[in-house]
Amino acid sequence: MEPLNFFYRRLGPWYPTAFLLVELHSALLVVSGAFALFTFYLERDAEDYLKVLIVALGIAEIALLWAFVRARRHMAPVVAWIRGERDPDATARAWSAAVGMPLTLVRRDMPIPVVGAVLATCVAVIVILDLSWLAFFPLTAGSLVVTGYAAMLHYLAIEDGMRPVLLHINSQISPRTTNLSAVPLRWRLLIALPLINVVTGLVVAAITSDGGGGTSNLGVDVLVALAVATTISLELTMLLSRSVLRPIGDLERAVEAVNAGDYTVSVPVTTGDEIGDLAASFNQMVEGLRERERIREAFGTYLDREVAEYILSDGFDEDGAEVEVTVLFCDVRNFTSFAATASPAQVVATLNGLFEVIVPIISRHGGHVDKFEGDGLLAVFGAPEPFLDHADRAVRAACEIDAAVNVRREAGDLRVGVGVNTGLVVAGAIGGAGRLNFSVIGGAVNVAARVEGATRHFDESVLITVDTWKRLGPEFEAETVGKVAVKGIDEPLALYAPRLRGASTAASNGETASRRRRRRPRLRR
Repeated sequence: MEPLNFFYRRLGPWYPTAFLLVELHSALLVVSGAFALFTFYLERDAEDYLKVLIVALGIAEIALLWAFVRARRHMAPVVAWIRGERDPDATARAWSAAVGMPLTLVRRDMPIPVVGAVLATCVAVIVILDLSWLAFFPLTAGSLVVTGYAAMLHYLAIEDGMRPVLLHINSQISPRTTNLSAVPLRWRLLIALPLINVVTGLVVAAITSDGGGGTSNLGVDVLVALAVATTISLELTMLLSRSVLRPIGDLERAVEAVNAGDYTVSVPVTTGDEIGDLAASFNQMVEGLRERERIREAFGTYLDREVAEYILSDGFDEDGAEVEVTVLFCDVRNFTSFAATASPAQVVATLNGLFEVIVPIISRHGGHVDKFEGDGLLAVFGAPEPFLDHADRAVRAACEIDAAVNVRREAGDLRVGVGVNTGLVVAGAIGGAGRLNFSVIGGAVNVAARVEGATRHFDESVLITVDTWKRLGPEFEAETVGKVAVKGIDEPLALYAPRLRGASTAASNGETASRRRRRRPRLRR
């Protein structure tokens, strides 16, 4: 276990505050190191050096405590989350605070106290060591270089320290995008690498100096180190940055393409290092997504698309469940006589033309085709998507099918009857020997088929059961047509001819001339 993970598990909600306090005080080591290098440029006795060191550490401590107090406010959502406040909003706030803490600290909480501490320390050094006020400028220049080094050190250390917390938070939330201000990787490289060169140059210059030389030599060394970092080493810095950032840029563009639905994208593998391995792994992942999409498209061709999405989702349960749905059964009138006189190709083409009219209507109202049964089909509303208004959707679809096929003749000379019933069914993966089909089974399905058969007896195009009628909304009205005996049900089943309220009878339900002559009382919701 990594040390930071160990301390996070042991300290719990105290970890962020404790880590921040300890990490900020690492700046005292930086101050001490910078002071040690400064002694190479001046020859003073130990007592003077001790006074300067005490003053410098005291001023730094005040600045760090100020920054710590301000930073604790930003850390509050993280501490609250660790203590147990883990609703979605609290989790999102904790993640944002933990991710944004490095830049928040460096940009908002440290500049004023640190710059004040640098200026105050330089003035104190001049006064205690009795230096010329011209020494203020090289001292400040050297101090700012050290401050920049410390700021980058704090940024990277806090980012590392927040990782155990963020790993824990990510077990609860999976951010899709950061949408937070942070130092881009490009600027981290372009700032950190030259800064390392400057600090390294100053250290080497101080250690290899003959001793003494005064603050003027310090100023010269700072200028030389900056010149080397921004000229000679700049080319190496730029090349290193490009070697890292270009492959990452290729990955970013490929991810955006995949998010947009383009599964043909491929990342060029241009290096043999870890980034190259990442690009190759990404290409393998996209190939898997491409194959998954082909399966999804095939499912969408041979299955209803909503069912295909449900089967491929994590929520699919092969064990099945008992749900209330509304079942729509549709069948072609006098199909046997038509098939006897038509060629096989004509039969198939005519049926396909019929289903091209019916299936989109069912899908548009939220249903899915459970199965095609010769010249008929069974559609289900309410599973797998649990619509509360599944009865309304099914009857609305039935009326539209009637109007499209029987009234407007969009499927040619074929006419259909539609039966609708509402009840409990078992929905799940039905089958065996490796072949399964998502379907619904139960008495409600059989009743819907019997109701469709009764449309011929009552000379109606659409009939619904009393269970469906009870669940319809106020936009529907219906005529009672009579009762029919159904196998498995003791009492005769009351049937109704539905239509949308306010719609013309012929247009909404394909009413025949004979039925228009024998009006029945209409029932209203």
